[in-house]
Amino acid sequence: MFETYLILFAVVFAVNLMPAFGPPTWSVIVLFGLSTNLPLPGLVVTAALASSSGRFLLAHGFRIFASKLSQKTRANLAAARAAFERQRYHGLMALVFFAVSPLPSAQQFGAVGLAGVRILPFTLAFFAGRLVSYSFYGGSARFVSEHTSLGDIFRDAITSPIGIVIQLAMLAALVALAKVNWVKVFGPAERPPEE
Repeated sequence: MFETYLILFAVVFAVNLMPAFGPPTWSVIVLFGLSTNLPLPGLVVTAALASSSGRFLLAHGFRIFASKLSQKTRANLAAARAAFERQRYHGLMALVFFAVSPLPSAQQFGAVGLAGVRILPFTLAFFAGRLVSYSFYGGSARFVSEHTSLGDIFRDAITSPIGIVIQLAMLAALVALAKVNWVKVFGPAERPPEE
């Protein structure tokens, strides 16, 4: 059983390192829920830890990438971060959004990494939200197995025109985040961009 937990962790972790177009984690949870005897709490906690860890590293990868951008772009991102951090309310709303958002989380973590915002609070909010949503997905695996082919779920998740459009739109928004002149919108940051 320990090996099954390791495989689950590795698969979910790898999926959550992908910046776009990866299969949804819920489909992996349903697959493991249907094909293994893992208890639901172990399945949920393992998947939530793996997905949160993958997204945490993905955000750090974007932070490293941001350090390679031009000084002007880095100054713009620093201005966006400073404006975000000035309003505590914005930070709390963002954490709630991370916990419950139905939007692809890869690009959200990419934005956090690019902007240089603290990653850990968003990862913890993401983890809490995933504990709830993965419990639902794991618990409903039997229902899905009785009404839908798992292959159809994977194929639809990866090839759905709506899913592809959402992924492309989120990627465009991520590029736009770096291109907007945030210094002009919010004024210069009070501290230099993080390296």
